[in-house]
Amino acid sequence: MDVKAAVKAIRQGDVSPVYLLYGTEKYQMNEFTSLMEDQLLQKEERDFAIVHYDLADTPIQEVVEEAEMIPFMVQRKLIFVRDAAVFTAGKDSGKVEHRMESLLEYIGNPAEYSVLIFLVNNEKLDERKKVVKAVKSAGTVLSFMPMGSDELLRWIEKKAKQRECSFAPGAAEMLVRNAGTQLQTLAAEVDKLCLYAGSGGTVTTDIVDRLVARSTEQNVFALVEEIANLRLDQALGIFYELLKQKEEPIKIAALIARQFRIILQVKDLGGQSFSQQQIASQLGLHPYAVKIAGEQARKFQPNQLKAILSRLGDLDYQMKTGAIDKVLGLELFLLRLAG
Repeated sequence: MDVKAAVKAIRQGDVSPVYLLYGTEKYQMNEFTSLMEDQLLQKEERDFAIVHYDLADTPIQEVVEEAEMIPFMVQRKLIFVRDAAVFTAGKDSGKVEHRMESLLEYIGNPAEYSVLIFLVNNEKLDERKKVVKAVKSAGTVLSFMPMGSDELLRWIEKKAKQRECSFAPGAAEMLVRNAGTQLQTLAAEVDKLCLYAGSGGTVTTDIVDRLVARSTEQNVFALVEEIANLRLDQALGIFYELLKQKEEPIKIAALIARQFRIILQVKDLGGQSFSQQQIASQLGLHPYAVKIAGEQARKFQPNQLKAILSRLGDLDYQMKTGAIDKVLGLELFLLRLAG
């Protein structure tokens, strides 16, 4: 079952006794748990009907006891269990002893008045574990991973529609380029942009450019994009803007090197027929970042990228040893690169 199907089932009153939510996209996971609270509980019930546990300091058997206990003054209770590393690979390094057989027994005969929701901030579950197999069989397992690039842009447009405004062509993409891919940040920026545009208004690329400030990392990302497109004036403009913001030239050089390293890795993995999602997982990046790096990679040959990284390594050494002025060194690097 995917998240959309799970949401539909909950709205129709079809609720699993146990949910196992895992993945690295915490914002979406929190949205889903908020929806569960809204759909399954009345506001006045929540003080009695919502229970939180953390397996870092609570044994699983206590959670099971809570689930088996009849709720007080409400018909149903939701039990949220965080830090649920018992579902992932590797040894549990915590000091709490978890008797997993108690949870397995409970899953086989769950209480009708309790809903157990386990939250696992990890991109993978250990499919070999009995408890994972048991939840898959008797409950609902949902994955919350970063969206693909196109899905992310659709998500932004959907958020804007919910706030009664729309994004002009290219505006959503510019928002991601300026603000990054974190959903929490993007949601806040969409709120701000729609408030500026007004009800029924349209957020244009010009509005995004004026209202959404770029972080240092996003500025370097844009700088490399300008270099890839041989737009030296714009690249130098971004560089001087970073200096005005008191950014350390050595840090800027390190971020430029990181982006070129990503471009080389994406080019290499793409040449081995890896998909966008596979590359993102392999490199620990958001799929959107992989998409942009792939577009940049097409403008360079592998030997060019290796030569650029070698020059950046030399520049880093010269800057740190005082062999060259840091600002001048970066300016010369950008001029030679564009040339």
